[in-house]
Amino acid sequence: MLFIRPAGPADIDAMMELAVLSGPGFTSLPEDEATLAERLAVSAASFAGETAPAEAWYTLMLEDSETGRVEGLAGVRAAVGLKRPHFSFRVVTLAQYSSAIDTRFDHRALVLVNECGGWTEVGSLFLRPEARAGGAGSLLARSRYMLIGADPLRFSETVMAELRGWFEDDGTTSPFWEGVASKFYRLPFSEADRMVMSTDGQFILDLAPRHPIYVELIDEAACNAIGRCHRDGEAAMAMLKREGFSASGLIDIFDGGPTVTAPRDSIATIRSGRTLRVAIADDAGAAEPALLSTTAIASFRAIRADVSVSDNRAVIGRDAARLLGVNTDDMIRVNQ
Repeated sequence: MLFIRPAGPADIDAMMELAVLSGPGFTSLPEDEATLAERLAVSAASFAGETAPAEAWYTLMLEDSETGRVEGLAGVRAAVGLKRPHFSFRVVTLAQYSSAIDTRFDHRALVLVNECGGWTEVGSLFLRPEARAGGAGSLLARSRYMLIGADPLRFSETVMAELRGWFEDDGTTSPFWEGVASKFYRLPFSEADRMVMSTDGQFILDLAPRHPIYVELIDEAACNAIGRCHRDGEAAMAMLKREGFSASGLIDIFDGGPTVTAPRDSIATIRSGRTLRVAIADDAGAAEPALLSTTAIASFRAIRADVSVSDNRAVIGRDAARLLGVNTDDMIRVNQ
């Protein structure tokens, strides 16, 4: 059975393997062991309550209980843009009118902004290709919202997600980078992408465009990539939309990928979850599959398993209780 658990320093080998598999453009999962080791240390401290709530960055591992192999990971960052700016391009419309010839033109333009400060970010969602079936992606994605729902006040009222931008079929060429961002940063995409996570990001501010960029002046391939997510991110985008996320008008400054947002308390998985007392039985009766998670962040676990609800109790099987680490009369969150 697949289950979700907190990540920690012991997961470095699995995380490195997933980073290699994720390919270019997956900014939050760089192929840099020191950066990933630091992130795992932050994750362990976050789950243990050893960081300030706004500085917490939780990494979740999807593990197969039978093989012990980590099949994927996801993350929840309590607040972005507090210690370092979180830059995006906002796609705006600039209206220009001439009374002399009674003519109006509306121009789309890209404007550098830092609007996301303090927002909670859900991201880093990645599964091994062979694991992308049977509901594993849904379990991993929705576990992030179950984590937020366990203690909502630790997180922002606005939740965002950034999706990887469009790459050509060769998997390494980003049209937006080639047509826009590289003109300002003059680095290989892979190097700039690595520096986002492994440095303080000062180079972004130092070299970023200070004035609006008119979309009409951008080459066609780059223009078509504005706000377009990577082919491998289309399923993730569909899941985000089902949860209530919508386009924000913001895009990534490197690959042009879209940023979507949702009010925290309106996210479907958070809104519809119930907290119930556990009953453990060999036979759960008229059970139906549901998303189950613990209610404490420090000991967070999540699974998809059969459950029946009776007299405000969640009746679950012994295997499910073992993977969640709960006993009779403990509390769990249930989302059917």
